Amino acid sequence: MTVILAKKMALALLVGCLLVGSSFGWGQTGHRVVGQIAAWHLNKKAQRALEQLLGSESLPMVSNWMDEIKSDPDYRFMDPWHYLTVKTGGGYDPSLQEAGGDAFSQTKKIISALSDGNLDTEAKIEYVKMLVHLVGDLHQPLHVGTGEDRGGNEVKVTYFNQPTNLHAVWDTRIIAGKELSYTELAEHLNRRASTERIRSYQSDPMEKWLQEAVDLRPLIYDLPEDKRLFYEYGYRCFPVIEERLLAGGIRLAGILNELFG
Repeated sequence: MTVILAKKMALALLVGCLLVGSSFGWGQTGHRVVGQIAAWHLNKKAQRALEQLLGSESLPMVSNWMDEIKSDPDYRFMDPWHYLTVKTGGGYDPSLQEAGGDAFSQTKKIISALSDGNLDTEAKIEYVKMLVHLVGDLHQPLHVGTGEDRGGNEVKVTYFNQPTNLHAVWDTRIIAGKELSYTELAEHLNRRASTERIRSYQSDPMEKWLQEAVDLRPLIYDLPEDKRLFYEYGYRCFPVIEERLLAGGIRLAGILNELFG
């Protein structure tokens, strides 16, 4: 292989990874933060049950399975499960969703299937992996999209002079800019997990999760005319990202405690 060909192949691989990554919910760090916070808030019975089920795996490390499995054609049917459409001023409307399913309805179906207890071990493991990921996706506001710009993927921006899109800024770029590991960020956020906050988050119905995302749209889409984003945008948005990650982790723990606790 020539040096030129090798460089071209490396460039193509890099571009492909960037394009695929831009369609994910949270980036790998964000999803692991949600999984780690959930792990810290499991009751003892749920913790033992999940340790027995997942073996050497952990909630943070299985949290990205639904993104990783996209490489397997047999799992492409799950592609539309990562997001949904909710119009501003409205709630969940099945008629607006893709025929193959959506994040909201599939999360409810997964919870129901795990609750029924009729799954074999292999299926139960996969369903837990899906649940960890989808609860995270539902707390990334751009995965509750308007139906007009593919969750911000079609909103082209630059972030610190690097071309990207609004979705990638929210799921990866702002978080990555903090240069924290997922455990460092999770530990930082978990300090805010008061008893009152936990009770409030876990008592909220899933429909409220969607409304929270819709309510954040004015902040998310408040962009300068030239779409050039720097410190100011990240400074305004990072506290919201922090809150979304914490809420996702605590709510995931509540669901897992009900299922396995």
